[in-house]
Amino acid sequence: MAATKPKRRNVRKRKSLRELDELLTRLENVYGKTPYASRFSPMDELVCCILSQHTSDANSFPAFARLKEEFPDWQGVVDVGPEGVAPIIRQAGLANQKSKSIVRALVEIRRRTGSYSIDHLQSLSMLEARDWLMELPGVGPKTASIVLCFSFKMGAIPVDTHIFRVSQRIGMLPKSCTADKAHDLLLDLVPPDDAFRYHTTLITHGRKICKARNPLCRECPLNDICPSAATFMKKATGKRK
Repeated sequence: MAATKPKRRNVRKRKSLRELDELLTRLENVYGKTPYASRFSPMDELVCCILSQHTSDANSFPAFARLKEEFPDWQGVVDVGPEGVAPIIRQAGLANQKSKSIVRALVEIRRRTGSYSIDHLQSLSMLEARDWLMELPGVGPKTASIVLCFSFKMGAIPVDTHIFRVSQRIGMLPKSCTADKAHDLLLDLVPPDDAFRYHTTLITHGRKICKARNPLCRECPLNDICPSAATFMKKATGKRK
């Protein structure tokens, strides 16, 4: 019987692991390593993430702080309803929509668990926990992945605009994929133990060097292995002429 050929997906995955280790090491030599630290309790992280959708931390964090100051527990948030929450979180933007998502998510969590707690997710697999969160109102793959990555140290990779852009440019993601699909594709490529490392390092790189409009490819420590660098450097040279 002829030997079975390995699946192309596995070959690509092994190649990606080698590339991944090299690119993360190069970037960490420039930016340093970000030590893992839990930002909030799981419930706080979830609500703060809903507030952060479609806005910056500079807007969402103060809104979250005001919400916590106003209500000592989550039952108080549920009691006042979306109409009472919206004025308090106005700075985060889309206050009417986000207040409904927060209240409805809290009600659903209480219905499903008997309390305002999602600590039980620690006992689930990462995919099971992500699915559980994504069944809540206002929770998509990015919000669920942030909660799992930062509160439970699970191997989820939150894909924001920086992660999505940089991952496509360096060839980890195909140009045709969507941001939502990117969550699953990166899970297949990045080992769980490297998920937090990948997320934090690529965000820093996206903010400092691999910018959306004018990436600083000539300063990039990956420009000799990045498949997009030559194109961007050629464009930059043409603009200076």
